[in-house]
Amino acid sequence: MQQVSHPTVILGGGFAGLFTALHLSQQNYSHPIILIEQRDRFSFKPLLYELLSGELHSEQVYPRYKELLAGSKVSFVQDTVQSINLNERRVNTASGQVFDYSNLVLALGSKTTYFNTAGATEYTMPFTSGEEAIALRKHLRHRLHQAIQTPNSEHRRLLLSVAVIGAGPAGIELACTLADLLPIWYDELGGDGSEIRIVLVNRSREILKGDVNTHLRCTAQRAMKNRVIPVDFLFDAAVTKITSNGVEYQRYDQTQMLQAGTIVWTAGTTPHPLLMELPVSQNRGRLLVTPTLQLPDFPEVFAAGDCATASDHPQPPTAQVAYQQGIAIAQNLQLIKQSKPTIPVQIQMRGTLMKLGLNEGVANLFNKVQIKGQPGHLIREGTYLQLLPNSVHNRKITTEWLTDELFQRHRSVTPMQLGQTPWLSGVATAAAALILATPLVWRAAQPMQFQRSLIWTGVPTLLDHLAPPSR
Repeated sequence: MQQVSHPTVILGGGFAGLFTALHLSQQNYSHPIILIEQRDRFSFKPLLYELLSGELHSEQVYPRYKELLAGSKVSFVQDTVQSINLNERRVNTASGQVFDYSNLVLALGSKTTYFNTAGATEYTMPFTSGEEAIALRKHLRHRLHQAIQTPNSEHRRLLLSVAVIGAGPAGIELACTLADLLPIWYDELGGDGSEIRIVLVNRSREILKGDVNTHLRCTAQRAMKNRVIPVDFLFDAAVTKITSNGVEYQRYDQTQMLQAGTIVWTAGTTPHPLLMELPVSQNRGRLLVTPTLQLPDFPEVFAAGDCATASDHPQPPTAQVAYQQGIAIAQNLQLIKQSKPTIPVQIQMRGTLMKLGLNEGVANLFNKVQIKGQPGHLIREGTYLQLLPNSVHNRKITTEWLTDELFQRHRSVTPMQLGQTPWLSGVATAAAALILATPLVWRAAQPMQFQRSLIWTGVPTLLDHLAPPSR
């Protein structure tokens, strides 16, 4: 049994946990830093759709922790947390290791929840990690190969039908990606891409209900209808059972069945079960924290990401929030080490980003300006790649991505398959997106300063014609 004394222990290697560890290391934090995570790779969740489609590589969005942490002061422990004793300041892992800590960061994330739906665990595929994205890609490829060899039209229809359960951001982004991607894959095998069917199943009639992306509802609905294969909607459908070849649901007091050879579950998550065992205040399994992200009764413990919520100023469980929380926790841990008071965390919401198909997205900058289509796609991917977990990896991957965008290399889908123009147009599109994005961001963030500074150039008037400001 290994005994480690007085380190700062971080549980969970998602955005909040990993960025806390990296920023502590960069600040020359004097205590040992231990990051405990059961997986060996970091899943950059916002870009899992690109991993599925091949638009980005595994090294870009599914890197190994040991590579990301190389050269840092962080000790990585691949293990599963078995118990947390807040009173004794102790963490036990499945392998028998014991970690006594001076400070603890809880960033265990969330788990897929199936709401006790019969058959969901056995017959649906989740989509929350790089491992699951790769598994889904292999499964879909296998289904397409089966379909091309199937003379029976009814069985082929089953194999070519995909049900996506849940119309939150993950369900919509996945449905849009598959509706562009699967027809291309099937055409390459010699099949008829028009036979592909993608169905988005939702309990209510509203998509993005209660989500930070609610204001993108109309944009998302239009995008789903304008894919290579339009996404079918099945709304007001309460899923009651999942079978090996379909989805049973209640609709208008009638039990009905949707036949599908692939069923993907994006309908919800629940906080890590270990958190529910802790003797602290909670809200639906998420730990209630102070404005400094500390547990009120255990100030040596911080919690962030999907694990935590503040009763006064709750934040959505998104990557940009967890990223900022990780930086703030690292700063507060440094203050504690210096015997200084911790400071409240200030989260700056910079807008939202969504993938709406291959090479298409929407960047809703500061919730004021929507940039759509390929420019939105470039801004989305460029923004996320800038959040990659260390500077060396960041520069390398961002350079590779930009090269791939401009020269269309290493792509699983070719430019002509997507109806794009050749290389020169790709360069022009990327350049136009970057050139246009800068003044749009400035205008959205500081409209008065933007107007005063550039009125003499005519740029404000031009942008008002190209992209009128939101009222």
